[in-house]
Amino acid sequence: MATPRSPEEVSALVRRAASDGLRVKAVGAGHSFTSVAVTDGVLVRPDGLTEVREVDAAGGTVTVGSGLRLERLNDLLAEHGLALTNMGDIAVQSLAGATATGTHGTGRASGALAGQVQALEMVLADGEIVNCSPDENAELFAGARVGLGALGVVTAMTFGVEPAFLLEAREEPMPFDEVLGRFDELREDNDHFEFYWFPHTDSCNVKRNNRSSGPAKPLSRAKFLLDDELLSNGVFGLACRLGKAAPKTIPAIARVSSKALSARTYTDASYKVFTSPRRVRFVEMEYALPREALTAALREVHQLVNKGDEYVSFPVEVRIAPGDDMWLSTANGRDTAYIAVHMFRGTPHERYFSAVEKIMTAHQGRPHWGKLHTRDAAYFADAYPHFKDFAALRDRVDPDRRFGNDYLRRVLGE
Repeated sequence: MATPRSPEEVSALVRRAASDGLRVKAVGAGHSFTSVAVTDGVLVRPDGLTEVREVDAAGGTVTVGSGLRLERLNDLLAEHGLALTNMGDIAVQSLAGATATGTHGTGRASGALAGQVQALEMVLADGEIVNCSPDENAELFAGARVGLGALGVVTAMTFGVEPAFLLEAREEPMPFDEVLGRFDELREDNDHFEFYWFPHTDSCNVKRNNRSSGPAKPLSRAKFLLDDELLSNGVFGLACRLGKAAPKTIPAIARVSSKALSARTYTDASYKVFTSPRRVRFVEMEYALPREALTAALREVHQLVNKGDEYVSFPVEVRIAPGDDMWLSTANGRDTAYIAVHMFRGTPHERYFSAVEKIMTAHQGRPHWGKLHTRDAAYFADAYPHFKDFAALRDRVDPDRRFGNDYLRRVLGE
């Protein structure tokens, strides 16, 4: 393991690894469920690449080291009256790890975190330090924003940011059939829309986040501790452990859990609304579908669970994103809906995930790069219009697969 503190140190490390015949992989926060960052060579830790290079409030950009965690970036931006346009629901990842695997939020007009990247600094397999953007090394930029660590080690990133803003969050229970029947309306009428369906029930929790002129009305400390810590984490964790020990109790627990969270509305800084604590450990698979396939696919998952062969304690999460132009982004070239399934850590998940995956692939699904799946390069060659472009770029910048590993061999080919 190595903890370089500059692009020059990364360059020297890559050159030395090449001379020793070793492969190199950069790891982020270790949040991925896949082995995308595993190596038998040199593991580059992100802790030394966290410097703040420039905050340009007037120009709407921030340039920082790639190892900086999202939560620290949020604090930094808030100090300067700035914010990311969109983000996912947790903030523990490193910036490079989150973007490289296609981490996304939910949004009518914005989705993937990598879509907010305006430039990258990278170290290539020969040790060269390069910059890429839409105007410089544009092909490398198209591939590297969601690059799986296959093209080089990202050492710094420039994000487009905007003035800090408030979001009004509205969360409420809604029947499953009503959510699907109103899916297009809810998607079109809200800046950020998502919902959770509780398996073994016909209940959902719908979340709508919209920009607000204020004033801020955050959750009280007592309400936060009750809803987010006690119910969503503490009580839910106990329920999952009970379900693991006695799986047949899960449907009854789910019916109680689906009614535990009441409707609430609050207004707060965007990053505080986007993210929330996730303390109950799980394994996850997520697929990106053409948006128009969402209702049919989710009804099939609903039918699968209702057969009674699977006991599922975790809600199924649904989010949306507009199409984008990043070569390996799960939303490349099409408006997208995401279906994510989870199982409590330590609970057998293989049969459930396999059955769901068959549904997702039948609807032209693309799996999240950092979450569990069984797809391979042959599948992705059909799923991604620019897969061959990415492969050709990889052949050019890393012909010896200095940044390769077993996972990349499976999903990208030799």
